[in-house]
Amino acid sequence: MLESHQPTPKQRVALVIQYLGTHFHGWQRQPHHRSVQEEVEKVLANLLGYSVTLHGAGRTDSGVHAAAQVAHFDATGKIPAHKWATILNSYLPEDILILASASVSETWHARFSAVYRRYRYTIYTGEQPNLFVRRFSWHYYHAPLDEFLIQAALKPLLGHHHLAAFHRSNSARKHSWVEVQAVECYRNGPFLHIEIQANGFLYGMMRLLVGMLVQVGTGERSLASFTDLWKNERREEVKYAAPAHGLCLLRVGYPDFPFPKTVWFDTQPLFVIQSPTINNQQSTINN
Repeated sequence: MLESHQPTPKQRVALVIQYLGTHFHGWQRQPHHRSVQEEVEKVLANLLGYSVTLHGAGRTDSGVHAAAQVAHFDATGKIPAHKWATILNSYLPEDILILASASVSETWHARFSAVYRRYRYTIYTGEQPNLFVRRFSWHYYHAPLDEFLIQAALKPLLGHHHLAAFHRSNSARKHSWVEVQAVECYRNGPFLHIEIQANGFLYGMMRLLVGMLVQVGTGERSLASFTDLWKNERREEVKYAAPAHGLCLLRVGYPDFPFPKTVWFDTQPLFVIQSPTINNQQSTINN
């Protein structure tokens, strides 16, 4: 009697991924440059014995970090979906970490099922440079930044707008419409954080936007001038982008997500720098 072999069913596996963007040329696979997508795909191919495509929720630029990027791949085999995070972490380089993995339906898509992406930009305003925050913030010490002015400039962006003023010209995207869902600027000691949530982001949008918001925060550009700039799509006036290393993809939202909030919601730690406490109490030396 011939033994019957049931074909191994294909499963779709979702991943929550952290990475330090410093030594990556962005998320997307590309020739002659190191990318996050390619690094994970290489490990998957070695483990599975065949190539798979890793679909990401968004394409972060060169040097940009991610606290909770989301991706998925399809595979056959006996490895349970929830085991993939531990297995992949055993082989991936130190600047990539899989926070969690889970099984999702075959209709679920990391990019197309997402309802929002949220980015955080961190500016360090302390007078002295600090090596321990250099990779994750823009050291801006040229002039004081008013977080209340920046917040006031952000509020009119809420809603559905054509943001061509913050869209790099070499983008393949044919339009510049964005649904901005939330905006926030807040200070944490010497750190100023700008967070924007939208259904999607234009190529270069966050860095161009932050570059202009800094002009508002210093008083170099008025609130009215800033709003008029993007409403009238005066792209020629947007000449400076904030450095990539201050930007982090904070999270991606889905109506049906298999991971608990502790895994993906707010996993980029906020820096806190306090003034050193000097202990004047003299120590006693026993001879």
